[in-house]
Amino acid sequence: MARPRLFAWYRTLPLLVVAVFGIAAALFSYAPSLLFGAMYPLEHEEYIVESARAHGVDPYLVAAVIKTESNWDEDARSNKGAEGLMQLMPETAQDMIDKGIVDGSRYSADDLFDARTNIEFGCAYLSYLLQYFNGATDRAIAAYNAGMGNVDDWAEEDTALHNAITFPETQAYLFRVTTAQERYEDLYPNSFLS
Repeated sequence: MARPRLFAWYRTLPLLVVAVFGIAAALFSYAPSLLFGAMYPLEHEEYIVESARAHGVDPYLVAAVIKTESNWDEDARSNKGAEGLMQLMPETAQDMIDKGIVDGSRYSADDLFDARTNIEFGCAYLSYLLQYFNGATDRAIAAYNAGMGNVDDWAEEDTALHNAITFPETQAYLFRVTTAQERYEDLYPNSFLS
């Protein structure tokens, strides 16, 4: 009488299927961080932490704005004249100095291509917008893109800002910044703890 072999094909096949699914599950659990990590790089953490804390702004929001505005290109310049990582207009930076939010003896509105300076002014401006809109992050983000006056007008139209925005660019901007902020929180949970 022949004894069944331990590794007969009908026993090996289910083990192979389980192994394949196990490997696929392991790869899938790590793939998002590998894929999104490349799509959402993080630089200048020290400058972000320093300025975000000084101005009471969420550092993940700052990283999201940088990603959306310039994709971490310090030399970025828009066709309208916005400069640097956070794409600030020199007039906006000067306004932050004039309002006493940024120390003009330490930071110059003419040096927006410097990462530390740009992040300082960007955090100051985000803080100003958040205060103006009583902490409403969605309104501050929309105003960063479209201006405070437009957001004030939209807020009068509908309590849900995303329903009232009339600029497709600003609707997309709000979505992109919000999504980027979530990605940075997921990918870099300990980057801004120091």
